[in-house]
Amino acid sequence: MQELQSEPLTFEKVWAALMENREQMKETDQKIQETDRIVKEVSKQIGKLGNSFGELAEHLVAPGIVEKFNDLGFGFYGISPKGRLFADPITKKYLTEVDIILENSEIFMAIEVKSKLRMQDVTDHITRMELLRRIADAMNDKRKYQGAIATAIVTNETRDYAHKSGFYVIEQSGDTMKLEIPEGFVPRAW
Repeated sequence: MQELQSEPLTFEKVWAALMENREQMKETDQKIQETDRIVKEVSKQIGKLGNSFGELAEHLVAPGIVEKFNDLGFGFYGISPKGRLFADPITKKYLTEVDIILENSEIFMAIEVKSKLRMQDVTDHITRMELLRRIADAMNDKRKYQGAIATAIVTNETRDYAHKSGFYVIEQSGDTMKLEIPEGFVPRAW
């Protein structure tokens, strides 16, 4: 067996190893910073893409939605297809946003638009409707507040949950939207 002979450590060798290690750490830190920058940029782009899907859905839903509800006897004369922000009337603090609003002198219809409807979206819309009712009460708005959810993709389970929660469900069907009301459906008024 051959014995390994090691050279004695000198200050210069230790110093050189420390300097090499320091440079490697700088390079690693730069790579981490670059990765962070890329992750932030990708997250920003994904957020913009999500907003684009929301805008696309609103543009698909808004054009024919008044007619669909009016065919059911609603008589809506007003539509806000680009949504509206709602704030507390006293504190002016932002509380919620509604994607599409239909209204007449008796009913305010808040429509949430989702590309794919999830159970949590239905629960969130219930919370939104409760907030809207509190704002309406503070503004002495006595109209009935009702809700609907428009979506391109929905499971039967989620659709049933939305209906049981008292929401109309508007679904994409080809290049149009359909509003089918199941037997026994009772819209909730807030």
